[in-house]
Amino acid sequence: MKEQVAEVVVAGHICLDIIPYLPNAKGGLDQILVPGKLVNAGPVVLSTGGTVSNTGIALHRLGMSVLLMGKIGDDLFGQAVLELLRRQTPELAEGMMVIAGENTSYSIVIHSPGIDRIFLHCTGANDTFQGSDLRWELLTGARLFHFGYPPLMKRMYADGGTELAGMLHEVKRAGLTTSLDMAKPDPASEAGRVDWMAILEKVLPKVDVFLPSVEEILYMLDRPFYDRLASAKGDIAEHLDGEDLSALADRMIGMGAAIVAVKLGEHGLYLRTAGERRLQSMGGYTPENIGEWAGRELLATCYQVEVAGTTGAGDCTIAGFLAGLLKGLSPESAMRAAVAVGACNVERQDAVSGIPSWETVQRRIEAGWPKRANRLRLDGWRFHEEAELWIGPNDGKITV
Repeated sequence: MKEQVAEVVVAGHICLDIIPYLPNAKGGLDQILVPGKLVNAGPVVLSTGGTVSNTGIALHRLGMSVLLMGKIGDDLFGQAVLELLRRQTPELAEGMMVIAGENTSYSIVIHSPGIDRIFLHCTGANDTFQGSDLRWELLTGARLFHFGYPPLMKRMYADGGTELAGMLHEVKRAGLTTSLDMAKPDPASEAGRVDWMAILEKVLPKVDVFLPSVEEILYMLDRPFYDRLASAKGDIAEHLDGEDLSALADRMIGMGAAIVAVKLGEHGLYLRTAGERRLQSMGGYTPENIGEWAGRELLATCYQVEVAGTTGAGDCTIAGFLAGLLKGLSPESAMRAAVAVGACNVERQDAVSGIPSWETVQRRIEAGWPKRANRLRLDGWRFHEEAELWIGPNDGKITV
């Protein structure tokens, strides 16, 4: 097999997404998913899911040179994963690992328009993924390593995250920029009971770009606060203000991350960056315009679209942000790209079919694509009309 050289390696969690469409879920899913009830469903969508597929394929569709490294079994679901990846381009999947006797991870994604998703998930072969599984010879020539969903990969969070920290340390030693996405574990699961704050303290010094959702990072850094907000009406992000976001970001930057981008769902994307000294150690994709990236605090609201589904929206938002970083854009432009790619994603039911070329995304932005109004409390922030971004009170204040 010919070895594929790529600028970007996307590794970590991968699964098969099985998405039945429920067009008439009136009254909410709790009125539909009742024992003994027959529910009429539309056609099912089969797609690959998880960071490896969602972020990796989105980057590929945006024109990046990408190689995927995920672990699957030699079962029927594994065959389906490989077939779906190869439909994008055969070379994309050359770093995948097929393990005899393992079960391929899958998710049954239950959703209906206007109703948040429910996931029935089996972690499968993801649980045994470890640093030695990486195709290290294929990392030669790459400049960015993106890893995702360690809370859904048992070996990555076992022993206080030692395997995850060690893997990222070796990747950084090889000169690559490291990027990390998270997932919120089931509170009743083993992953939900581990000390995530201790894991992040061990891992984040090896992470250049950290991209959690606000729910994930609150769960991990301030569980009592998370529990209070989770029990309140509405989504968690709308109960937070600018000071809450800044305080969360300060903790993540203080733990060692260089760039923190927090996904806020329908409220957009929040960015906070460290100072020049930390940014200079980012490896393969250290920003050339480092002065523009140091000490920033920005918030981009989402673009207006008709939502067909939200599967993979966060992963695709990450792809847009990383693509902007890879192309050497300013943080303002990278933020616009992030929420634009995320908006393209939700216009389709599955995770990646809505992602067009980078040029198409940019033309849509430049044509005056309208944005959603901000609904978060941002006292002390100012809106920059030309950049179409909110600028925080800490913007320009250099951190360590």
